[in-house]
Amino acid sequence: MKVLVSDNLSPVGVKVMEEAGLTVDVNTGLPPEELAKIIGNYDGLVIRSATKVTEELLQNATNLKVVGRAGIGLDNVDIPAASQKGIVVMNAPDGNATTTAEHAISMMLALSRNIPQATGSMKAGKWEKKKFMGREVTGKTLGIIGIGRIGSIAASRAQGLKMKTIAFDPHMVPEMAEKIGVELVDLEELAKRSDYITVHVPKTKETANLVSTEFFNNMKQDGMFIDCARGGVCDEKALYEALAAGQIGGAALDVFAEEPTTLENCPLLGLDNFICTPHLGASTSEAQENVALIIARQVSEFLNSGSVTNAVNVPSVSSDVLAQVGPYITLGEKLGSLHMQLSQGGVQEVNLEYSGELAELNTSPITVAFLKGLFTPILKDAVNYVNAPVVAKDRGIRVVESKTDRSGDFTNTLSIRVVSEGGENVLVGTVFGRNEPRLVRLNSFRLEALPTGPMLLVFNKNVPGAIGALGTTLGNDDVNISRMTVGHEEESNQNIILVCTDQLVSKELLKKVLDLDQVSAAQVLDLNGV
Repeated sequence: MKVLVSDNLSPVGVKVMEEAGLTVDVNTGLPPEELAKIIGNYDGLVIRSATKVTEELLQNATNLKVVGRAGIGLDNVDIPAASQKGIVVMNAPDGNATTTAEHAISMMLALSRNIPQATGSMKAGKWEKKKFMGREVTGKTLGIIGIGRIGSIAASRAQGLKMKTIAFDPHMVPEMAEKIGVELVDLEELAKRSDYITVHVPKTKETANLVSTEFFNNMKQDGMFIDCARGGVCDEKALYEALAAGQIGGAALDVFAEEPTTLENCPLLGLDNFICTPHLGASTSEAQENVALIIARQVSEFLNSGSVTNAVNVPSVSSDVLAQVGPYITLGEKLGSLHMQLSQGGVQEVNLEYSGELAELNTSPITVAFLKGLFTPILKDAVNYVNAPVVAKDRGIRVVESKTDRSGDFTNTLSIRVVSEGGENVLVGTVFGRNEPRLVRLNSFRLEALPTGPMLLVFNKNVPGAIGALGTTLGNDDVNISRMTVGHEEESNQNIILVCTDQLVSKELLKKVLDLDQVSAAQVLDLNGV
């Protein structure tokens, strides 16, 4: 078996693969056209962030069986295209968590003591001792946006510095936050109370420009902002305006909306109260050795024995089990993503009921797939088929499974009730034919919907013209409806309309939909990549 390493990888990873009997070629910095010419010779591909695994590249990958990312982010991999070709995509989601958290703390201390500015001053031949007065972090409050794995480590390190820690995370239940010594607050309160603020969330449609003008307006005038998570979570224009006006005390970024980043595309770099690093959050020798070892072992085990670990597009099950429950694994993951997007507040409990002939099969991979789908909208690449149950446990979510041979209207059904702080939702799904997942119930509404791609969920009055008004509103904004399913609730005389659209409905268009007289509520849903 041959493996190509196309990005810089610690030599320990190459050694592990060679010791496992694989032939390893290290060929980094290849232009896309050169990589496309040789990729057909390889069974495995190991990358970091530089190589772009596109659909076009995969068309030439006639022998490729696995792509291993030495790190967490998979923005540079076309996962649906890989899945379609049967190529397993793996990552190492926990390999650099400690390093990234420590980098955020380092940025906080550098901001507090003006270390980069003072270094630059001395190297310019100056001795400006009075100019760079700093401040202590002891007793100050650190606000953490996102209290997952990395955010929790950052909290622990800050507590070691005798800091108070508060956090915003709408998907974390208070009991679990309390266990790690963090007080949960809303985003506005976090901005107002924090002396320092650090971001630890992936970039999703919910977190894009999460930190913007209103947030900075609420911060303390001497407050300091740090982002070592993902570019685009912070609105860089709004941050520039806040820093330039002296509205906040300082900021430090390790990640940017556009990378590589220069003064030409990021005016922040010209401000004295701004410090930065070129995406170094995971760049320590320990972290790079760690992720190299992890991904090398995973790729070796897969190519030598078919063992799947930390895969984002295939569960760790035998081919026999996959043949029996494969379509329900897909269904479970889709229902999980829908549940998280519908939930209000942190998820507390999950109840999965398997009915009909499905109850007689090994359903544990379906439960795992559901949990992966549940966390994907909020954790993105940090969750996979292996660690999803651990994530649920760490967040204090109770997972209950039950089975019955009664299935009602369908041969097999998967019914899932999710209890969150804001209430509960029930979704019921089944599989039509051999592999077509369907959503057949949403709470008290019965329907037969194909859960796929961008969607719009509309609650409307059961009156003439409602569907026409919705179609006209979407059409006026050049949004095409590819599918539409209507569900009815007799008691309330309410309908739901689940619309599949060719593109994601914008916030502006959603507001127009909500302004329709016949519409009582509406929400954008997205199952792309699930």
